[in-house]
Amino acid sequence: MVLGVKEGICPARSRRCSVMLGLGPFGNCNCLPVNALGACRKWSRLCQDCLSESCMEQSAMAQPKGTVVLAYSGGLDTSCILVWLKEQGYDVVAYLANIGQKEDFEAARKKALALGAKKVYIEDISKEFVEEFIWPAVQANALYEDRYLLGTALARPCIARKLVEIAQREGAQYVAHGATGKGNDQVRFELTCYALCPKIKVVAPWRLPEFYQRFPGRRELMDYAKKHGIPVPVTPQTPWSMDENLMHISYEAGILENPKNQAPPGLYTKTRDPATSPDTPDVLEIEFERGVPVKVTNAGDGATRRSALELFVYLNDIAGKHGVGRIDIVENRFVGMKSRGIYETPAGTILYHAHLDIEAFTMDREVRKIKQGLALKFSELVYNGFWHSPECEFLRQCIGRSQEAVVGTVRLSVFKGQVYILGRESPRSLYNEELVSMNVQGDYEPADATGFININSLRLKEYHRLQSKVTVKQDE
Repeated sequence: MVLGVKEGICPARSRRCSVMLGLGPFGNCNCLPVNALGACRKWSRLCQDCLSESCMEQSAMAQPKGTVVLAYSGGLDTSCILVWLKEQGYDVVAYLANIGQKEDFEAARKKALALGAKKVYIEDISKEFVEEFIWPAVQANALYEDRYLLGTALARPCIARKLVEIAQREGAQYVAHGATGKGNDQVRFELTCYALCPKIKVVAPWRLPEFYQRFPGRRELMDYAKKHGIPVPVTPQTPWSMDENLMHISYEAGILENPKNQAPPGLYTKTRDPATSPDTPDVLEIEFERGVPVKVTNAGDGATRRSALELFVYLNDIAGKHGVGRIDIVENRFVGMKSRGIYETPAGTILYHAHLDIEAFTMDREVRKIKQGLALKFSELVYNGFWHSPECEFLRQCIGRSQEAVVGTVRLSVFKGQVYILGRESPRSLYNEELVSMNVQGDYEPADATGFININSLRLKEYHRLQSKVTVKQDE
């Protein structure tokens, strides 16, 4: 029996496919429904006229499905998804995360309510984003594939955690997001949701054939928006997509999909062009405790920031002014394809270099080797969306333990797109100036190095002795 027939019947369907209706004299339908609109295979073949927008809307709206909490951005895609979810019979609660992006949040609230959201949550999660997600990444020196500082990957579990919290608060069985079916974000959102609330159900429109076949491109979304009174951008859209949070902004898709195309000059928004940045550097002193920055001081004007959020915002401003934090890379997505991304991570770049320096100054060599291996795995887990996995939690605990002695101050210069380390000091330093000095013998006997070298050369001598024998035999 086709679902929702009585409420969703359209004239074309009743005239041309009455056999499908299963209503009294019209006959029976033994087809199983195959999509959320209640269509069956035979109906979809024989009654294409019934696939009209109005018919689908009526059919879907006839079946209440409960409450869904939508991760809402205020943009075209999630605005269309909000209306589309209502068509499917959901009561929509919109959730907009303030995670440091430039956004008119009040305008977004009014827009969501006007489009039919029964409630709108705007949650400022910037502070917890810094303290609970960015700081562990700084401690780890997290870097995916040697270059990417994980700005988006760190933000997604923070956003999704609040999404689940709101769903539980509202008694909602469903959450929804606007991530595409080709990217990493769908994985990051959903793994977090399932980890924190195993019984939650996720609606991912861009993976549903009834959605992506209806909206194969931006033009169809624009047409849908106009029909349903969804405000559309009045200014031309940039030919690429952007995603911003406090830590970074990413650019991809559009003209950037061709990896040989250079980024247009007007693309960057968080950083100045290093060529036109100030001709005088900013010299900063960053103080660390347990591997976490706790204070930044500008040696030039004496400006000081201590709280996590204020400190990070300040470093964003300084680094952005000097064009620090730009990268253009091709990376390996978790879903199996390579993608080109351009990123600006101003404060994150400064802190990466500063922490790397103070850690090398205070951490034992062998501990640091192990920690570097942990950081590599941590970065991979974060990128792939496993922040809330037991293995990632274990790694965070191990990395945190390694940071107990990472205490001290790093002095650095920010200038023309670069970060230059100028010096460092620490009460937990493992650096012994007298021991390493070329002018003082200190507590070290140079003659001991002879035995050290002899022992280490033994393996090399034996290897090459054997190789020589093999070579002689092969030549015979």
